[in-house]
Amino acid sequence: MSQISETSPKHCAKKGGININNRRKKLFFTFSTFFIGLLLIIFLIWLTLHPAKPEFSLTEADIHTLNLSSSATHLLNSSIQLTLFSKNPNKKVGIYYDKLLVYAAYRGQQITSEASLPPFYQSHEETNLLTAFLQGNELPVAQSFGYQIVRDRAIGKVIIGMKMDGKLRWKIGTFVSGAYRFNVNCVAIVAFGPNMTTDPLASLQGTRCSTDI
Repeated sequence: MSQISETSPKHCAKKGGININNRRKKLFFTFSTFFIGLLLIIFLIWLTLHPAKPEFSLTEADIHTLNLSSSATHLLNSSIQLTLFSKNPNKKVGIYYDKLLVYAAYRGQQITSEASLPPFYQSHEETNLLTAFLQGNELPVAQSFGYQIVRDRAIGKVIIGMKMDGKLRWKIGTFVSGAYRFNVNCVAIVAFGPNMTTDPLASLQGTRCSTDI
């Protein structure tokens, strides 16, 4: 006689559930392994290439306007033309500049409004010329601003700072990184003697800027 075995629907459901769970675990394990391996490859490429910070240099700063509209209210009107170079020193890494905001400062005080530069891509070892025209209309400044300007004029020069805040992304092959914030600080020494009345007042020499990411 042959033996007849019967399996209840409940027992089949349990077996089916075990198979589905096993498939899910295998899919999850496969996906996790692939994702971790991909991250490891990207990390190794990053360590190998190790992108260097972009380099900026201020070539010229021309002051067209820098005066107080009223000594009583301490409001400043200003207009400054900046010219600078941006260089990507990396041989195998490109840079996307997504956001660039530039303004001028004097003795820790912002003396122009922020100017936005258009985003651009910078290829390997490429150098780009950037220009910005900065203006300030009745910007509030410290009460000592007028005194400091008069003193600098007596000395024969004024030191203007150029500040840039932005976001960049690294491009390595087809891989593009997330956004990184960066800051650029430049200093321009501008001739500013008591007998100088011509417009504009130009910087004496170009300077290399510091970059922080």
